[in-house]
Amino acid sequence: MKNPALYAAIDLGSNSFHMLVVHEVEGACRTLAKVKRKVRLAAGLQPDGSLDAAAMQRGWDCLRLFAEQLQDVPAGQIRIVGTATLRLARNIDVFIERAESILGHPVNIISGEEEAATIYQGVAWTSSGTGRRLVIDIGGASTELIIGESTSPQLLHSLDMGCVTWLRRHFADGELSAHNFEQAITAAQQTLASVAAAYLKLGWQGCIGASGTVQAIQEIMISQGENEQITLAKLRQLQQQVMACGHLDRLQLPGLQPERVPVFPSGLAILIALFDTLAIESMVLAGGALREGLVYGMLGRRQECDAQERTADSLIARYQLDRSQGERVRKTALRALEQVSPNAAPLAPMLGWAALLYELGLCIEYKQAPEHAAYIISHIDLPGFTPAQKQLLAALLLNQRDEFKPAPLTRQSAVDTDQAILLARLLRLAIILCLRRTRGTVPEFHLAAEGHRLILTLPTGWSRQHHLRASELQQEARRQTEQGWPLEIMERD
Repeated sequence: MKNPALYAAIDLGSNSFHMLVVHEVEGACRTLAKVKRKVRLAAGLQPDGSLDAAAMQRGWDCLRLFAEQLQDVPAGQIRIVGTATLRLARNIDVFIERAESILGHPVNIISGEEEAATIYQGVAWTSSGTGRRLVIDIGGASTELIIGESTSPQLLHSLDMGCVTWLRRHFADGELSAHNFEQAITAAQQTLASVAAAYLKLGWQGCIGASGTVQAIQEIMISQGENEQITLAKLRQLQQQVMACGHLDRLQLPGLQPERVPVFPSGLAILIALFDTLAIESMVLAGGALREGLVYGMLGRRQECDAQERTADSLIARYQLDRSQGERVRKTALRALEQVSPNAAPLAPMLGWAALLYELGLCIEYKQAPEHAAYIISHIDLPGFTPAQKQLLAALLLNQRDEFKPAPLTRQSAVDTDQAILLARLLRLAIILCLRRTRGTVPEFHLAAEGHRLILTLPTGWSRQHHLRASELQQEARRQTEQGWPLEIMERD
């Protein structure tokens, strides 16, 4: 019997074949299976435009792995698409006929524009952000560029350059030389020349990368102690590290997965050209792309709220959290942040999410609820949150009460360590001030900052009327002061 809550999307890409299977739960998609195989279909394109037999066989072998999983998914909830290489191949009918026989479902070869639009939908559903966004996806044989706002793409192109085709053209000898890199970068810049002016004219507020190349670069940076923001300076530094290896056979970098090695230099060269030509200041990794766009397209939903909001809503429903209490703590924490750091708007969202979800660990038990909350956040899919944001959120939830555990706050890379510590301190104070869990019981407080010193001023006589919270605040003052972050509790004269 088919499971009506299952959805599957298969992407027959030029470098890899991917299958995503999800289960719709509490208004969100829970990933059940992600299967990926490096097929490198583009490597089988011959000078006459045909796919060679070996490449087609690699593709068919992979599809046999996918076919079993599809048996439980309703036919109307399966989408299978082919992209750049299958658009280009002259003998595509041969591949498709056998592929459809193996899978038992039709394969749709989508245009470059449709691919770009679907990628943007996947990013919109799984990545947070406001204003115009530039989305970049470097595939095996094509690169998609999209500028959009909310769920609406406004400018999109699919360009004939990818990490597999650039590998064959510019790194075929395996040499990681300055000459090969410059040739690859220059060729990418020339490919971009015809569309760059339109993107620069429209402009964007944020840039998101939705490809294996971007993911690999971010993993390398994090393993080297960098934050998640990709910049041109970091890419150039990474280029030097790659060139120092000399040859593809010797390419080893901390955080670089072995399966990504062959196409990493070519993908890096394309990304450098994109940053340089489009004057991109920084980029973060997307939460999803083509496959997620296919899934959400089948669900038939419109983007009604920010991806982070939708994820938080799903967690609140799934783990039966007290939304009223979470909102009370969030409001209190954000009020405290505004008082001590009026220019800290970029910090407010993460503090707000930590406050809203702080009771997440209670679904397991009370005593170690902070540890349980941090574990859940660290190991659950959080569409809309980057890996670094997940790490920060887990660190804040771990430090919501009891003795401080500073190490996770210093290890996270979403914000500076001092900022992470401040957010943890404010979250703890907000939780204590909201202990009554009743409207109108949070005092009219004032919080001031003098360097690392925080001074909390409460209404006159408040401590004599609220013994438990007053006691908890005094214990909290001791804990923070012992960490070298002084906290004073005062009452108005």
